Amino acid sequence: MTRASAGEPVAPLTRTLRPCGRCGKSILAEPDQRAGGECRCENCFLDARRPEVDRSIDAERHAFTEALAAALDLREQETGLHSKRVACHTLVLAKRFTRDREALRQIYWGALLHDIGKIGVPDAILLKPGPLTRAEEQVMRTHPEKGHAILTGVPVLQDAAQIVLSHEERFDGSGYPRGLAGGAIPFGARLFSVIDTLDAMTSDRPYRRALEFDAAKAEILRFAGTQFDPAAAEAFVAEERKLREMVAVKCPAAWDGAPFTNGRGGHGNPATPRRS
Repeated sequence: MTRASAGEPVAPLTRTLRPCGRCGKSILAEPDQRAGGECRCENCFLDARRPEVDRSIDAERHAFTEALAAALDLREQETGLHSKRVACHTLVLAKRFTRDREALRQIYWGALLHDIGKIGVPDAILLKPGPLTRAEEQVMRTHPEKGHAILTGVPVLQDAAQIVLSHEERFDGSGYPRGLAGGAIPFGARLFSVIDTLDAMTSDRPYRRALEFDAAKAEILRFAGTQFDPAAAEAFVAEERKLREMVAVKCPAAWDGAPFTNGRGGHGNPATPRRS
């Protein structure tokens, strides 16, 4: 992903195969894709930006929820750490409003597990390469409630469950499943909505290449007050530098020997659109 501003000429990026300084995995990295003086893969980069964990029990909870999210991404044929990425990016915005560790953990877990309800959506619908029928769309729209039902019985995930239930709501009340508007939508879900759009627009899709950060920024600002909470959009602008860096790190894909043809890390199966 380039870092040029809108209207500036975009110079081609030079990437070289390097080992991650943490896990040793080979990645195609830009010259400035570094953290603390070492090159890191996206997974290790995101690990450094998770909420602080309390000793063993909290670390175990994080490990479990991240393993579950990774399994869900795999089922949906996501290859780019989508769930973990949007959780870490949402956390960037959340830290502008609170430093309460428990609140940040709940927001992180809610964003991480936002699509857990898709486990109850048949593969024929979830992985359908073409447009959904109206009936199929109605089934897909049940995933927030299914996700909430899965998590609501877990005492440590009560607030996260509310984010899962509300992550498809829109600030103007036109979302689903409950048509909530404004402050009735859990704040973590309002922050997540901005980040999910950022990740969707800056990731490859079957019908288009990933868009530049500036295009996603323009879209988010355009729909502030309708789709997005204006306060969340303002936080996005305030954290633009950090989010640009985090988006750029996802773009050089982990290299598995396959040709690197599109200049950006593939996000999801090229034949399978990500359903929301």
